[in-house]
Amino acid sequence: MEIAVLSDTHLRAGKTLPRFVWEHLTDIDMIIHAGDLTNMGLIEELACIAPVRAVCGNCDDWDVALPDRDIVECESLRIGIIHGNVGRGKSTPERAFNAFEDSPVDLIVFGHSHVPFMEWRNGILLFNPGSPTDKRRERHYSLGLLNIQQGQVNAKHLYFN
Repeated sequence: MEIAVLSDTHLRAGKTLPRFVWEHLTDIDMIIHAGDLTNMGLIEELACIAPVRAVCGNCDDWDVALPDRDIVECESLRIGIIHGNVGRGKSTPERAFNAFEDSPVDLIVFGHSHVPFMEWRNGILLFNPGSPTDKRRERHYSLGLLNIQQGQVNAKHLYFN
């Protein structure tokens, strides 16, 4: 199973993702968006490619009910999804990790910081794809890809200018 992971797209009405992102959304089985879409039209566009699971970020204030956190099962793995802006912890990865302490998950996808991140913590993979549209202090824009096969996950970042 191939999963594209996005976060912090911050797209205003009439704007779209960069060509690089669209080119890497082929042969995708699911798209996860970890919040700060800022435009519901993006979910509709992405849903034309594959099923989308998205959570609400701190910049998502339209009248569409997205959950603050979600858990999706892919093959035998449970993926927790959260934006990462609230909760216990001093850093975004800490807040994301702590948000699922009451729910058994194998992988946590989060956003908010715009910083690509990948780290194993207590047997759980923490993964932030960064941002494909708002790199802030990062050298490159980015998105993530998850390949899940036989209960194993291979995660990677794709970087572009």
